Amino acid sequence: MDYSAANTGLWNFFIQMGIIAGILLLANALIRKSAFIRKSLIPTSVLAGFVLLAIKSLGIVNIPANFLEMVTYHGIAVGFIALSLRTISEGQRGAKGAGLRSGAVIISTYLVQALVGLGISIGVAVLGIPGFFKAAGILLPMSFGQGPGQANNVGITYEALGFAGGQSFGLSLAAAGYLCACIAGVIYIAYLTKKGRLVRKEQARLSGSVTVDQFQDRGEIPLSESMDRLSVQVALVLLAYLCTYLVTLGLTSLIATIAPGLSRTVTPLLWGFNFIIGSMLAMLFKAVLNLLRKTHVMTRQYQNNYLLSRISGMAFDLMIVAGIASIDFHDLRGQWLPFLIMAVTGGGVTFVYLRWLCTRIYPAYRDEGFLSMYGMLTGTISSGILLLRPVDPNLETPAANNLVLGSSYGIVLGAPMLIFIGLAAESTQMLMVTVGLIVLYLAGLLWFLLHRRKKA
Repeated sequence: MDYSAANTGLWNFFIQMGIIAGILLLANALIRKSAFIRKSLIPTSVLAGFVLLAIKSLGIVNIPANFLEMVTYHGIAVGFIALSLRTISEGQRGAKGAGLRSGAVIISTYLVQALVGLGISIGVAVLGIPGFFKAAGILLPMSFGQGPGQANNVGITYEALGFAGGQSFGLSLAAAGYLCACIAGVIYIAYLTKKGRLVRKEQARLSGSVTVDQFQDRGEIPLSESMDRLSVQVALVLLAYLCTYLVTLGLTSLIATIAPGLSRTVTPLLWGFNFIIGSMLAMLFKAVLNLLRKTHVMTRQYQNNYLLSRISGMAFDLMIVAGIASIDFHDLRGQWLPFLIMAVTGGGVTFVYLRWLCTRIYPAYRDEGFLSMYGMLTGTISSGILLLRPVDPNLETPAANNLVLGSSYGIVLGAPMLIFIGLAAESTQMLMVTVGLIVLYLAGLLWFLLHRRKKA
């Protein structure tokens, strides 16, 4: 085997990961040494992501976009698998039905974004740019709420239906959404700190002390075991991820055999949301391990919450850096006005709506609930974690679990969005019908969320 630099397959992964690691350390040094940056409260991984984005745009380093997307994709799954393997305290479980409520929060936000987007695209077509594609506004929830994958798919579909530049419009909206998450979210975190609502958590994070109770639960494998405890945690995470791959492959292969037409829609969805399957399998692993302990087949607890949290933290840090560095604005010739109006208004309305709703749905952890949901619903689940970690560094509240469980329920609750996407592009009359249906569905979800809360 050739071990030299000529064997790019042997070295490229480690070179690119080394660059990301070096920029993370540089960002950490900048925050430590610069009072101005430190007072901004920008998370280290966010700063590192923007530094990498800048030097990549200037051509100083060349990290392929597909590599950054790969790190983001796998980082989400590994991070959530590690979180799901942890033994959970009562405070992390959340209230009964929290997953369904979080799913309703997610889809209701999509609907609000759709109404805002359609209002702008219709207004621009009537008052500003004659001939502008009136249904373009439906790309706002697809870009902000679903991320670049769905923005790309729906943009291409709309291009075929007459929206010139639809793909670029959708992808640029997705990039703008990620910026909304980073900028507005960090500003809000600074506001919370100034108001004194994050003092206790910041002090706990900065103390640097780790007690024996934090590091080890009763009944865990001892440090004197021949296999290192960190190796055990990594093995559990990687085994769960291997099973995630095999289960997803099995499901997609079965669907392709039974229903080839359905496969074209469902297969990308299953692979795109593989972190949900991974989280569910990790919870199944945890249930099996608990059962083995209860039946005395197994006498030790193999999960270590402290080390699993560190694994998830590392995965999320890498994911955030890669996610920000992969931001890319596309050619928007002749569409800058509707793009800017939609991006700014969409970010602002999403902020106000979620702050109002999350205060009522997550009263025990309203800041964590709001920031995680705002990050996810203007970018991706990675930006949700990006904003959650500064206010909940050890992910002790149910907010992180709500993102996973809510996304699971959101797949079902969001099915009507597929109908709205198709109807909106058919004609002006059907576009008006679509707006009416969106209003009715939003009213139903808000009734469910607020009425159920009052009854509880």
